Amino acid sequence: MRSDPRQLLGADGPFAREVPGFAPRESQQVMAAAVAEAIDDRHVLIAEAGTGTGKTFAYLVPALTSGKRIIVSTGTKTLQDQLFHRDLPRVRQVTGARLKTSLLKGRANYLCLYRLDQTSRDGRMVSRDEVAHLNHLRGWSTRTASGDRAEVIEVPEDSPIWPKVTSTTENCLGADCPMFNDCFVVKARRAAQEADVVVVNHHLLFADLAIKQEGFGEILPGAHAFVLDEAHQIPELAGQFFSVSFSARQLQELCSDTEAECASVTGAFAILREPIAAVVPALRRVRLALDKLPQRGAFAAIEEDRFAMAELRVLQEALVTLDAALGGQAERSRGLENMHERSQGLVQRLDQVLDGTGHNWIHWYELTSQGFSLHATPLDLAPPLRALRQQSQAAWIFTSATLSVAGDFGHYSRQLGLDDPVTLGLPSPFDYTRQALTYLPKGLPDPNAPDYTERVIAVARPVLDASRGRAFLLFTSHRALRRAAELLAGAPFPLFVQGTAPRHQLLTDFRASGNGVLLGAASFWEGVDVAGEALSCVIIDKLPFAAPDDPVLEARLNAMREAGGNPFVQWQIPSAVIALKQGVGRLIRDVHDRGVLVLCDPRLVTRPYGKLFLKSLPPMPMTRELADVQDFFRS
Repeated sequence: MRSDPRQLLGADGPFAREVPGFAPRESQQVMAAAVAEAIDDRHVLIAEAGTGTGKTFAYLVPALTSGKRIIVSTGTKTLQDQLFHRDLPRVRQVTGARLKTSLLKGRANYLCLYRLDQTSRDGRMVSRDEVAHLNHLRGWSTRTASGDRAEVIEVPEDSPIWPKVTSTTENCLGADCPMFNDCFVVKARRAAQEADVVVVNHHLLFADLAIKQEGFGEILPGAHAFVLDEAHQIPELAGQFFSVSFSARQLQELCSDTEAECASVTGAFAILREPIAAVVPALRRVRLALDKLPQRGAFAAIEEDRFAMAELRVLQEALVTLDAALGGQAERSRGLENMHERSQGLVQRLDQVLDGTGHNWIHWYELTSQGFSLHATPLDLAPPLRALRQQSQAAWIFTSATLSVAGDFGHYSRQLGLDDPVTLGLPSPFDYTRQALTYLPKGLPDPNAPDYTERVIAVARPVLDASRGRAFLLFTSHRALRRAAELLAGAPFPLFVQGTAPRHQLLTDFRASGNGVLLGAASFWEGVDVAGEALSCVIIDKLPFAAPDDPVLEARLNAMREAGGNPFVQWQIPSAVIALKQGVGRLIRDVHDRGVLVLCDPRLVTRPYGKLFLKSLPPMPMTRELADVQDFFRS
C-alpha cells in the first residue's frame, strides 16, 4: 500500500520537516493525489500547474512511492539534469523509496571512445581551439564514469569537435565496435533497462516512441506510466518526430564517412570514388537551383520549378547509383555494411519526400546557407499519438504551467488526440494582486504599422526608468529585436541582446548586472528562471501569433478551413494564448518577487479576442496609466 502523497507533502509530513524552505501548498497536494490516481488507474491526466505550485514534487512523490516502472520526460536537457541530480535524490531521501533511478539522453550527448580514437589518429583539426578541446576530452575520457558531455564545461557546446567524437545512429558500429564493452551509450541504456524510474527528455522519448531507429526500443516499453513535464512542447516535437526528412548534410556525411571507411578496405575506393564524386556536384546544383526560393516553404514551390525538380531527380539517380555500389561492397567490412544501410535509408526517405506519402501529409522544404532539407509531416498528429498511447497501455500524465486557454483544455487535447482525459487546473499560489501589475499602454498603433517597434520602445523607456532597468523585453520577431537593440543603444543600463552571446551566458551576466535589460525572442519566452529583484519588469511587444508563412501551419489551417472550421479561432488564437502565458510566466518566479507586466499590443483592447488573452493570465491588477507603474515601483 503506497503512502498518501497528500500527507507526505502536507504540513505535518516529512517534506515540511526535512526540506529547508519547503512550504506546504494545497495545489501541490491536489496535483500529487491526481497523479497517484492516474498512475494507479492507468488513465490520461492533463494537469496545468501555475508557477510556484511545486509540480516537480507533485509528480515525483507519487511516482517514487508507486512501486511501478515510470518514465519521466522533460522539455530540456538542463531540466533533465536538474531533475535527476537535484530533485530525484531529495524526494528519494525524504520518502525512503528504495528504487533504482537512471538518466538517459540521446546518443549525441555521450562521448564515443571509438570516434575519439579515430579523430585523435586522423589529426585533421581546423583550429588551435579544436586541438585544445580534443586534448581536454582525451584526458576527461579516462576519468568520466558516464561519458555525459554535460560534465565538460571547458569545451563549448558548439565546438566543432563534438560531432567528431560522438556517434549518430548512422555511424555507430554497434556490437561490432572494438570498444563496445566500454561504450558509454551502452552502459546508459543498460542502467535504464534495470531502473524503476528513468529520466529522459522529450526528444529522446519521441525518437524512441516514433521508432526513429535510435535503438532504444528495448528500454521504454513496459513502463507503467509516462510523466511529461513542460508538456506544452509536445505538439510541436511530435510533429518533428513523426516527419520523414532528407537533408543535404545527411548525404554529405554519408560520402565523407564512406571515404574514411575505404581507407581500411583495399580497392574499395577505386570502385566507390566515381559514385561519390557524382553526388557532391549534384547536391551543389540542387542548392543553387533552390536559391531564389524563400528560406522555408511548401514543396509545391519546388515542384512548380521544372529546373529545380530536374536537378533533384539527377541527385536521386546519383544516390541510387551510390547505394548500388555500396551494396556491392557491403560484405567487405562492417563499416561498409553500415554505409550501405545508411544509403538505403536515404534512398527511401528521398523517395518519400519527392513522390508523396499520401494526402494526409504536408510536404515542405527548408534552406540553410550551404544546404537544404526536405520534409513530409503528418497533417494531423492525433492518430499516430493516439495509437502510440493505446499500444503502451500506460498512464500518461501531461503537465506544464501553460496548457489551457481560459481554463479550457480542448485545444491541447485535440492536437494530441486525447479523447477523454482527466483535466486539472491549479492556479499559482502566488499573490498576483499584491505582487504584480499589468500595464496596457495607450496610443500604440496597429502592430503592422511601419514604426511599431519605435513606438514600443518609446513606451518602454519611461517604464525602464521607473524599474531602473531589471527587465526582459520579449519580441515576436528577430527583426524587431535587432531594431529595438539599436534604439536602446546608449541607454543608462547594461543591454544584453540575444545572439550576441550564448543563452546561458546572457542570463548569467544579466543576473550579475543587477540592473540589466535583456532583449530576447523565441527561446527566451520560456524555460528562463530569474527570481528576485534582477527581473522586475517584462515587456512584450506583440501577441505571439505564429508566422503565417510556416508551411506546416499554413497546410493545417487550410485543412481546417476546407472542413468548414474557423482556423483563426480554433487554432491561431489558442496557440498564441499558450505562447503568451509562457512569456508572462517569466515575471513572478517566487513568493517574494514583485514586478510589472507591460503588454504593448493594442489588440488586447481593440479586438474581441483580446478578452480571452487577458482572461487566461494570472489575476493581476490592470492599468492604462504610466503613473500607476511609477507608483508601483516607488512603493
